[in-house]
Amino acid sequence: MRTLGASLAEVRPGQVVITLPWAEPLTQQHGFLHAGMVATALDSACGYAGFTLMAEDAAVLTIEFKINLLAPAQGQHFRMVGTVIKPGRTVTVCEGQAFAVEGGREKLVATMGCTLMALVGRDNIQG
Repeated sequence: MRTLGASLAEVRPGQVVITLPWAEPLTQQHGFLHAGMVATALDSACGYAGFTLMAEDAAVLTIEFKINLLAPAQGQHFRMVGTVIKPGRTVTVCEGQAFAVEGGREKLVATMGCTLMALVGRDNIQG
């Protein structure tokens, strides 16, 4: 997230908001935020949201996601919201929403369905 310039804006149990400023190196040929950047930030928002409800000694991994790109990601900055839909001991299901913000107005530009796995007791993986 540091590479993208993203930061955690809100963290509460079961929901995380990540903000991401528009930056030219993260765009595609038309100047829109690249779909890969949208997917990366949404995946992180969902992952952190799930992580807030996992055991203290757990680590989190995404095991599946699907993204719907609804509109060009064009704005001054972006707000990525990850929300837990169904927490579980091992598998957690989340949804994500990406909003482009321009002049104080938000536009939904993408949605994500994301499945996470809690890893516990793995020496080579830390939370």
